[in-house]
Amino acid sequence: MASAYGPVVPTSPSRCTLRPLDAGAVRLDPGGLLGSWQARNAAATLPHCIEQLDVRGNLRNLRRVTGEADGAFSGMWFADSDVYKTLEAAFWDLGRSGGGDPAFRAEVTALLEKAQDPDGYLDSYYQTDHRDRQWSELHYSHEMYCAGHLIQAAVAAARAAAGDEAGQQLVGVARRFADLLVRRYGPDGADGICGHPEIETALVELYRVTGHRPYLALAARFVELRGHGLLGGDRFGPRYFQDHAPVRHAREVAGHVVRQVYLLAGAVDVAVENGDAELLAATERLWESALASRTYLTGGQGSRHRDEAFGDPYELPPDRAYAETCAAIGSFQWAWRLLLATGRVRYADAMERFLYNGIAVGIGQSGREFFYANPLQLRTGHDGSDEDAPTQRLPWYSCACCPPNLARLMASLHHYTATGDARGLQLHLYASGRYASAGRTIEVSGDYPWDGRISITVRATDERPWTLALRVPDWCASARLSVNGAEFGAPAQAGYLRLARTWQPGDRVELVLAMPPRLIAAHPRVDAVRGTVALARGPLVYCLEHLDVPEALSGAVFEDIELDPAGPVQAVPAAGLAPVRLTATVSARGSTDDDLYRPLDPAARPAATGAVVSSVPYFLWANRAAGPMRVWIPLAGPAAP
Repeated sequence: MASAYGPVVPTSPSRCTLRPLDAGAVRLDPGGLLGSWQARNAAATLPHCIEQLDVRGNLRNLRRVTGEADGAFSGMWFADSDVYKTLEAAFWDLGRSGGGDPAFRAEVTALLEKAQDPDGYLDSYYQTDHRDRQWSELHYSHEMYCAGHLIQAAVAAARAAAGDEAGQQLVGVARRFADLLVRRYGPDGADGICGHPEIETALVELYRVTGHRPYLALAARFVELRGHGLLGGDRFGPRYFQDHAPVRHAREVAGHVVRQVYLLAGAVDVAVENGDAELLAATERLWESALASRTYLTGGQGSRHRDEAFGDPYELPPDRAYAETCAAIGSFQWAWRLLLATGRVRYADAMERFLYNGIAVGIGQSGREFFYANPLQLRTGHDGSDEDAPTQRLPWYSCACCPPNLARLMASLHHYTATGDARGLQLHLYASGRYASAGRTIEVSGDYPWDGRISITVRATDERPWTLALRVPDWCASARLSVNGAEFGAPAQAGYLRLARTWQPGDRVELVLAMPPRLIAAHPRVDAVRGTVALARGPLVYCLEHLDVPEALSGAVFEDIELDPAGPVQAVPAAGLAPVRLTATVSARGSTDDDLYRPLDPAARPAATGAVVSSVPYFLWANRAAGPMRVWIPLAGPAAP
C-alpha cells in the first residue's frame, strides 16, 4: 500500500495545518457505531449498489459503447457517475479490509478501458446517441462531473490498492481523460467550465497522486473561470451554477447546494496547494454564510426543492427541507478540507453534526434503503408519491446520486477521524478503534455517541514527547480528563485538550464529555419554527415519531402534540432501535373548530392531556413504519395559539 492514504492527501509543501494519517493507520472497531456503519456498508450497501448498477442499466449503457449491448440508454444522462462512485467505494473497501468484490473491480475497469475513445473521452451518453453534442452543452452535460468521479475512483485505486492490476488500469483510464481535459480546457485551450462542479477536487487529488502539475493548474483555472457567465442562460439563472460571481468575490453561498459545496471543496484544495491565502479566506467566508443562516439543525442544507438550492438567510422550513443527502456529504468533505487547512475546531464540530444527523439519516438500518431529501418534519397525511419526498427510504432513485455517494463515504470513513504528524495525534471524531502515526499507536474505546466516556490507551510509542489532542465538541459544556487516574486540569485550547508528555505503553487517558439532554431553540428569524424546540443529546438531534405517541394521546393528531418546557427531559437506556432515547412531557390540544384560520382566543383552547413521550435519534427515523415525524416540537403554554 502507498503511505499517503484517503480521499484527501495534501502534498508536503501545501499550506496545511493538519495532516491525514497513513495507510493502515486507522482501524475502526465494528462494535462501535462508526465501525458498524463501515461493516454494514461492506456487507450490504456496496453489494446493493453493485447489483443496482446492473439492474438499472448503468453498466449496460457502457456496454452499448463497446457493442456488447443494445437498446435505449437507461437512466439519467450522467448515470456513468454512479458506476464511478461505486467503483471508488469498492477500492476504498479493498484498502480497508483487503477483500471486497475483486470481480466487480476488474470487470468494470476493463469495460471502462474498452469503452474509452482513443483520445481519452469516456461518457456513455455522449458516445452513443449524442456524439454530435459532445462538449457543446457544458451547463447541462455533466461530462466533466462524470470525469471527476472517474478520477476519484482512480485516486482510491492508487492509494488503497497499490499493485492491484485493476487499480493500475483504472489510473491509466482516468489519466487519459484528464489529459484530454488539459488539452481541451487548459491554458492553451477553450474557456469552459462544467455546470456541475466536482472535477476541481478530482484534478487536485490526481495531481497529488501523480505529481503532474498540469492537473492542478487546470483545477485552478476552472475555479478562476467560475462566475464569469461562461455557462450562458438557463431557466434557473447563473446563481444556480455559482456562475454569477467569482469565487474570490462571492459574499454568500448560492444556488444548487451540492454544486456549491463541491466547488468550494475544490477551491480549498487549490488554495492550499498554491499557497493562495485569499482564495482560502473566500472559502471560509462562504462557509460562514452557509452555517450562520442556511443550515438546518441536522446539518442539512437546501430549503428549496425546485432547484435543490440554498434559500434566503433563515429560510429553513422543516417540512419543506430538501437537505439532500449528497449535500451533507459534500459539506462534510468541504469541512474536512478546511479542518486540514486551518486546524480550526469549528470544522470538526460541523463534520460531527453532518455525519451523525444529515448524512446518517440518508441510509436505513438494512443498508439497502435510502433517503434523497431529508425533511425535519413529515406531516400526517403526507403525500409520498413524489420520489424526492417519500414517506420511507427507497432502494434506489431515478437520479441515484446518493446511494453510491454514501457507499464511497462510508468505505473511507476512517480516513476522516484523526490526523497526525511528528508533533502527535489529533482525534476529531470519536470512534472505537486503533489509530497510529509516526510510530505511535493508541486504542480508543467507549460507547460514543451514546455515552460521553471515552477511554484511550497508548499501545506503542517512542521515547520523544508528543501531544495527544482531543476535541471538546461545541455542544459540550463540561469535560473532564484524567491520565493514569490523575486529573488533568488544563483548559481546552481552541477547542482541544492537549496532553503533551513523554508517553509510555499502557498509559491510559479517560475523557468524559458531559452529555445531558438539551432543549434547542432556533434563531427567531427562522420563522418556520418560531415557538418550537428540538431535543438533542451529545452530537445527536432527536425527533418524535408517530409510533412512539403514548396511549394517553392516541386520539390526538400528531401535529397537535406540544412539549411542556417545565417538564423533565431525560436520557433513558432502551432496547431496539436506539440504545438511548430521550423522554419529555408532552400534551395534545385539539382545535376548537374546523376553521383553517380563526381569531386568537387563548381562553378558548381546550384542556390538554399530558403524557410522557419517547423520542429517537433523527438518523433512525422511518426504520419501523411510515408515518409522521417532527424534529421541531411546539411549546405548550397558555398564550400559544
